[in-house]
Amino acid sequence: MTTYYDVPADLLIGSLSTELQSFEQITAPDWAEYAKTGTHRERPPTQDDWWFIRSAAVLRKVGMKGPIGTNHMAQLFGGPKDRGVKPTRAAAGSRNVARTILQQLTEAGLITSKWNPANTVNFGKILTPEGHALLDKVAHSVRGAAEEKYPGLSKY
Repeated sequence: MTTYYDVPADLLIGSLSTELQSFEQITAPDWAEYAKTGTHRERPPTQDDWWFIRSAAVLRKVGMKGPIGTNHMAQLFGGPKDRGVKPTRAAAGSRNVARTILQQLTEAGLITSKWNPANTVNFGKILTPEGHALLDKVAHSVRGAAEEKYPGLSKY
């Protein structure tokens, strides 16, 4: 069986974003039309379905790097900030976007919090079995397109 580790991110995220549109818990808030995705950006995203694409990317990142929190997720979606004549520096992405998407994925039952044994410290978000199954199902469905686009993948 193909897992989400076996297929390239661009093919997986594209198909996963269309799957996430069927979840009623995952919707773009009213402010998403005007919000930038980080201080390093000059304008808001131009794609109509950018919220679902970002949700798919966040779900994949939770699967690959989990347990992971909002701050680390925002840093992963950051970029270089243009500071004029001064050298660029790294800037984190929007924490509100990351936090809202993580909350929506939790409501949808795709991710959950990982706590320490004493239930006092939250280590971050991890995939639930439903989220793992969804990622693997989408990865298996794009396996043919991945092998066609990247012929070296057929070895795996």
